[in-house]
Amino acid sequence: MNALIDTHTHLYTEEFEEDRELAVIRAVEDGVTRLFMPNIDDATVEAMLKLCDAYDCCYPMIGFHPTSVDENWKERLQTVKQWLTSDPQRFYGIGEVGIDLYWDKTFRKEQMAAFEEQLNWALEYDLPLIIHCREAYPELLEILKPYKQTALRGIFHSFTGSSEEAARLLEYESFMLGINGVVTFKKSTLPEVLKNVSLSRVVLETDSPYLAPVPYRGKRNESAHLVKVAERLSEIYGIPLSEIAAQTTENALKVFTNAEKSF
Repeated sequence: MNALIDTHTHLYTEEFEEDRELAVIRAVEDGVTRLFMPNIDDATVEAMLKLCDAYDCCYPMIGFHPTSVDENWKERLQTVKQWLTSDPQRFYGIGEVGIDLYWDKTFRKEQMAAFEEQLNWALEYDLPLIIHCREAYPELLEILKPYKQTALRGIFHSFTGSSEEAARLLEYESFMLGINGVVTFKKSTLPEVLKNVSLSRVVLETDSPYLAPVPYRGKRNESAHLVKVAERLSEIYGIPLSEIAAQTTENALKVFTNAEKSF
């Protein structure tokens, strides 16, 4: 089978303190040979870069997560930006960024402002944008609309929306939908939605340590489990696992164009 790419994994977080090296080894042994690491905020950059410096298969991104936006968001965002401007060649994407109104709407406007600023980093440095959106599609689309005809590219991470939402997002022709363990859940509507989505617009992700696929649901997720997501897509699209691997890898490399040279 062709190798798989995990386009979204946080193996640098504290959940992997005891077995981080083994988690990377397990992923590679299971055919997940490229691991893209979205940053969370100003407090996580060093841990992420330490992991990526240790393993050639790990690729760092830089960004400020919407749930980290607080009253000090401007200075914290500037701290993150300094990492980018001091060594832009080091990073393979701007992420994880976006809007999340699921837990708290207090900083709605600030989240939108932080997202738009980072969207412009992606354009300025010609890097893909890894977008997190939860309970915030109207706000997200409002910000993205003026950028429809730009060179912006990226991934709508952890897509779990409806067919209508998929269609709206796929109007952004240089973006992919990131599909993870949710697609394996018994009550997930994703399998039905994906029947109307071309495989050419799908990339694989785990979002480790979160959203572990069946049969690991409820446990810590890791990149090795990406195989279960690929297997479910093989069932949905009715094609061999090797074709899922080949197509999703090709899709990921269309997004991470600056990474392709280093493979």
